[in-house]
Amino acid sequence: MALHYNLSKVYALSDNDPEFVLQIVTLFVTEIPDDLAEIKEGIKKNDHKHAYSYAHKIKPSLDLLGLKMAFEEILQVEAWTKAEGEKKEIKETFKSVKNQVDEAVKELKKDFEL
Repeated sequence: MALHYNLSKVYALSDNDPEFVLQIVTLFVTEIPDDLAEIKEGIKKNDHKHAYSYAHKIKPSLDLLGLKMAFEEILQVEAWTKAEGEKKEIKETFKSVKNQVDEAVKELKKDFEL
């Protein structure tokens, strides 16, 4: 049961095509955790451009899979990168995004038997 994600946008976009939905879910599960690792690395090294490029990359996926809070928080990460803020300013926000994505990935893998 989808507690940590919402596929209504995916189903609407795909005209309820289960193969398309599975492709989107599979891409999310396989790519987004790696992209988060890249954001974390950018934050750790104070490489704002690196963190921005991956935050910007995952933003549409968070929206598409209905992770509303994570989407709002990744916007904060983007803003932090543009302002070239201090690590301590964004650590908790990033941790929240990561936790939400981890929960969604775990649930998607179970629900789609991936």
